[in-house]
Order: sequence, then structure tokens, then C-alpha cells
Amino acid sequence: MNSYVTGDVIRRLREGRHMTQEQLAEMLYVSGKAVSRWETGRGYPDISLLEPLAKALGISVIELLSGNTVRNGNRAAHMARGRWYVCPVCGNVIWATGEAVVSCCGIALPPLEPEAGDADHEIRAEVVEDEYYVALRHPMTREHHISFLAAVSDMGVQLVKLYPEGEAGARFKINRVGSLYAYCNRHGLFRLKPDRPSGRAR
Repeated sequence: MNSYVTGDVIRRLREGRHMTQEQLAEMLYVSGKAVSRWETGRGYPDISLLEPLAKALGISVIELLSGNTVRNGNRAAHMARGRWYVCPVCGNVIWATGEAVVSCCGIALPPLEPEAGDADHEIRAEVVEDEYYVALRHPMTREHHISFLAAVSDMGVQLVKLYPEGEAGARFKINRVGSLYAYCNRHGLFRLKPDRPSGRAR
């Protein structure tokens, strides 16, 4: 565990719920002085209290430890509003239908902000029967490569993991795809919204 809940976080969350120190203490079966010590940095809640403390403050344990609260505004799981997360240590790729607190290898991961492809990261999508052939003219060395390609529709996600020395291309079923993504290990996430298959995609 690289971080622990701080007094400032406890106080901010408690006050945000219009709760006194005594009220929080009663919910946790501790004294008001204990809560005061936590909030002034003169002590920490025991690890066994983290789950009930998070519950009392209306957040998850991960949110409590990170100090960031998350409210998923995509309760309907609209696929176009999904978020991508990539671990810089192990390369783990995570896709969520909305905002989330995600960690991997002890690191809190920020959601990636996709950019439109530039001259070095132009995503090309060619229609081949019922598929998109998606490719980039991009180096595929160990130091600099496209790590994955993905296609997102209103029904799901198709993802192809790529590796150095391989091809920077993959095929995806066209069915209702609204966005195509490419992730460069140096420059981040890029997105293309393809035209509906009447021939070519932009």
C-alpha cells in the first residue's frame, strides 16, 4: 500500500455529509477524540476501520485511500462514454463503462483522454467485406510501438493486443462500431470515428 487515508480527506468527506465528529465516531464505535486525532494528523484509523469508515462517508475504500471521490455519470452504461485505463508498469489495459477509481501495480490510473490522430498516429480504416482493417504507419520497436487497437460499438468492445516487431494493424467486425482506438506507448490514446460503411472510412 503506497498511501493511507489522511486526516484532511476524512474531515472533508465528513463535512461534505454534514456530519459532526461525534456522529462519525458513533457510527464507527470509537470516541470523538479518536476522530479528532485522525483529522488533525495525530493518529490514523486502524486498518480494520477502513471499510466501515468508507461506508460511513459514502465512498469506496479505494476512493478513501486515494482522496478522490468518483461519481459515475454513465449509469446507463452508454458504450460511447466508456473510459480507457493503461498501466505504465505492466501494460494492463482496462476499459470501463464510466468513470472509476482504477489501480494497477500500486498506481492509481487516470482515465486516458483520446486525441484525434496526427501525422504520426493516423488511424486508417479500410472496409473489407464485413470488417474494418485498421492500421497505422507507425514504428513497432520495443521502445516505441502501438500497444493495442480497439473498436467500440453500442454493444461491446473488440480489442487486439499488439507487440513490438509485429504489425500495427488488426481486423474488427464492423457491426455498429462508432469509434476506433490506437494506443501508442509513448504518445497515448488516439481515436477515429469511421464513416458508416458506404465504401471508405475517414
